[in-house]
Amino acid sequence: MTRIRVLDMDLEKPTLEQSQKIEQSREIGFLSTPLESIESTGSKRAKRRRWPWLLVFCLIVAAAYVLLLRMGQAEKIEAWKTSLTQMIMVAYEKLPLPGRQTTPSSQAPEKPGSGSKTAGTPAPRTTPTVPVVTSAARAGNLNIYLTGLGTVTALNTVTIRTRVDGHLVKVAFQEGQIVRQGDLLAEIDPRPFQVQLAQAEGQLAKDEAKVDFERYKLLLSQDSVSQQQLDTQIATVQQLDGVIKSDQAQIDTAKLQLSYSRITAPITGRIGLRLIDQGNMIRANDPNNGLAVITQLQPIAILFTIPEDQLQQVLPKMQAGQPLVVEAYNRDLKQKLATGKLLTIDNQIDPNTGTIKCKAVFANDDNGLFPNKFVNARLLVDTKKNATIVPTAAPQRSPQGTFVYVVKDDSTVDMRKVVVGPSEGDEVIIESGLTPGEAVVIEGVDRLQRGTKVAARTADGGNVKGN
Repeated sequence: MTRIRVLDMDLEKPTLEQSQKIEQSREIGFLSTPLESIESTGSKRAKRRRWPWLLVFCLIVAAAYVLLLRMGQAEKIEAWKTSLTQMIMVAYEKLPLPGRQTTPSSQAPEKPGSGSKTAGTPAPRTTPTVPVVTSAARAGNLNIYLTGLGTVTALNTVTIRTRVDGHLVKVAFQEGQIVRQGDLLAEIDPRPFQVQLAQAEGQLAKDEAKVDFERYKLLLSQDSVSQQQLDTQIATVQQLDGVIKSDQAQIDTAKLQLSYSRITAPITGRIGLRLIDQGNMIRANDPNNGLAVITQLQPIAILFTIPEDQLQQVLPKMQAGQPLVVEAYNRDLKQKLATGKLLTIDNQIDPNTGTIKCKAVFANDDNGLFPNKFVNARLLVDTKKNATIVPTAAPQRSPQGTFVYVVKDDSTVDMRKVVVGPSEGDEVIIESGLTPGEAVVIEGVDRLQRGTKVAARTADGGNVKGN
């Protein structure tokens, strides 16, 4: 039995060659598969430990940017902006985001034409060129205007009414006609007034026939009448003189009423629509007895308002007798309607709006201004001569002040602090910090900083010198 068991154990024990092969296979398996799994596991753990630190770094950079901005170090921020942007982009590329394939720098593919460059060496970064639109600062004169909302107002507006009662027998005007002062507009039946005039004249002749004072004086000289009779006659004659004057007044009244039967134009202007037709009875005491309305168009006025803070720019020139030009524009300030002059300023400021009314007069020879039309009035208060002028889009503002981006000869931009003066329309005056002829950026400023290289072109499509 013992022998049989030993034989069984010998059969189960491997030979020397089998033992060596088993040992080699174990070494190969241990050295290949486990090492690869260990390496991949280690790299994953390293990446997982790396990205939180990168995130913390980005937060520190953002906090530093906010702190410098509050401390008033915006110029340093402009100088560090490029470096901070590059560092943030590198940190972002290192983050193990889902779906991103990260290639180690040591295993980066070699670019074509690199030649003798060592694999993994990054190529030099080129500064991007920013396209911008520029405009050259110019020297010239700039008019300074005060703009206010206004309404065209007629200097004179008259409603034609009758002064006597009667039958309207004639309308002598056409609606919309330009009438002159004294032109006949309408006529009322004159016959009742002619009869009144004839009665007054007859009464006057009757009363004059009663006066016989000269005859009594002759009889007294002949001792034909007594002195008492003469005195009585003198008193009677004096009474008749008063009656005669009353009769004469009745005649004048009748003539005046007769003249009122002819209605004429009191002013020169444009007559409106007819308010009453021929054949109607009209009355002087009727509040609605208007025949038509005449509006004076030449000259014509514009009433407009300006803020009370701008009043001191106008008053000294008004008091000195200097004429101030006023230009009337349409609603969108694109079409010039007329040119006139400032007539006067109101004597008080409206407390509800904080504005004051101004009145300007226009010749209106072409009838371009019409009553009650809404316009924009522009009052010329000053003219800046030989000033440096740039578009209003050029000046930029920061906590440190106002600046412009100036394009230099090497196609880079420089931040130039300037002092901005008054503006008018799309142009503004630069009082200091800029000279005529320098090119300033008016479009594309949001991507610029000091030293940025630009591809500049003018607004009309031309290239700037140096590009």
